[in-house]
Amino acid sequence: MADTTAAPDRTADGQPALKRVMGPGLLLLFIVGDVLGTGIYALTGQVAAQVGGVVWLPFLVAFLVALVTAFSYLELVTKYPQAAGAALYAHKAFGVHFVTFLVAFAVMSSGITSASTAARAFSANFANVVDLDVGTGIGITLIGLGFMTLIALVNLRGVGESVKANVLLTCVELTGLLIVIGVGVWALGGGGGDFSRVTEFDTGERSVVGGVIAATGLAFFAMVGFEDSVNMAEECKEPRRIFPRVLLAGLCLTGLIYVLVSISAIALVPADRLSQGDTPLLQVVEAGAPGFPLGLFGVITMFAVANSALINMLMASRLVYGLSRERVLPGFLGVVHHRRRTPTTAILFTTALAFGLITFVGAVPALGGTTALLLLIVFTVVNVAVLVLRRDPVDAEHFRTPTVLPVVGALACAYLATPWAGRPAEQYRIAGVLLGIGVVLWGVTVLATRRSGSGTPRLDPGHLTGGGPTGPHN
Repeated sequence: MADTTAAPDRTADGQPALKRVMGPGLLLLFIVGDVLGTGIYALTGQVAAQVGGVVWLPFLVAFLVALVTAFSYLELVTKYPQAAGAALYAHKAFGVHFVTFLVAFAVMSSGITSASTAARAFSANFANVVDLDVGTGIGITLIGLGFMTLIALVNLRGVGESVKANVLLTCVELTGLLIVIGVGVWALGGGGGDFSRVTEFDTGERSVVGGVIAATGLAFFAMVGFEDSVNMAEECKEPRRIFPRVLLAGLCLTGLIYVLVSISAIALVPADRLSQGDTPLLQVVEAGAPGFPLGLFGVITMFAVANSALINMLMASRLVYGLSRERVLPGFLGVVHHRRRTPTTAILFTTALAFGLITFVGAVPALGGTTALLLLIVFTVVNVAVLVLRRDPVDAEHFRTPTVLPVVGALACAYLATPWAGRPAEQYRIAGVLLGIGVVLWGVTVLATRRSGSGTPRLDPGHLTGGGPTGPHN
């Protein structure tokens, strides 16, 4: 397939163009590293609580839903190989600034809920590693707030994202999951564990289908991150050529790893025990390999979830900064430190929201579920946008997904985002509060700009990235 995306030195408006440095191998590592993270480390036990021994099944269903949506992203990223992701696609498809704003703010909010989930998981693992008797209440909350403060300080100082760092972090995250799979294989070979549990359903008062659907809504949190890669399109070599096979390969690899991890987990630890506490995989390693240094595995887990939190808070603060710069959020949120060149007030604003979530919500399932809810809404919009944008032909060849897939993807994502999928009301309240804050700020900005006579807020999706990542890393 011909590729016409060779990068000029400068963009159409005279700004320096991004440098295309990522080939297939580095893009694959970026995708795998972005999907791997807090979800599987923290939520395996909660998924088991919903369905029992078939804990692997919701992860498999979540993978299939993500795969269908990935085909929609592939058509759009090869058609419009630019940064800004879902906000760009929504803007091109519908042309309504408020809709574009809601999509962008939903992505930002999902980043904050994802980082807060990571903070909670970090706290639990930190308490285990240093053997602190802090229980699951105020002690865990205080550790989470301290961790988020540290993330904010690093963010304020300025963090240079590099491909080498991503490779290192991906290797650390992947190592932890391979250890769990290896422990499961070792137990199977030695006659340990009970692999008959992997076919046992225990959905409580729900039907089998209802239980699996409810668990899928939570497990979906583990599969998000693949959509971030579209924001790297302007830094990839020949994106129209390499994206389809690399994105699908990365998503299939992570899906396989998650299914194997969940099978190993349930074979070694019964569902009722696995669902207790916020460190399910630590229990798995302890049960399958008592001689393994649990402190080391705890550190690996902390490393993985800390990376998730940092990337998501970087993304969220840069999105708020970008929205402020486009005059759709108050101007004070676009203040940049004169020496550090970091968006100071945007960082403080997003950190304050994370503090509120950690303090008043706290629970990993509620935070992870809210992340999945927000992204399922965004994915529904993206799947619909694919069909709408079929009327906008481009001169270059691009990937075209079979029409049935975005239809199925839109219906599946929309359904999983509804209460009919067994989603707790708490997740809607959290998402509603976050989006409500955004709408209020939007309204204040509109009134201020009209009174000052400076015109209506503009919204250029190409600016929403703010130079940083633009999607949640779970």
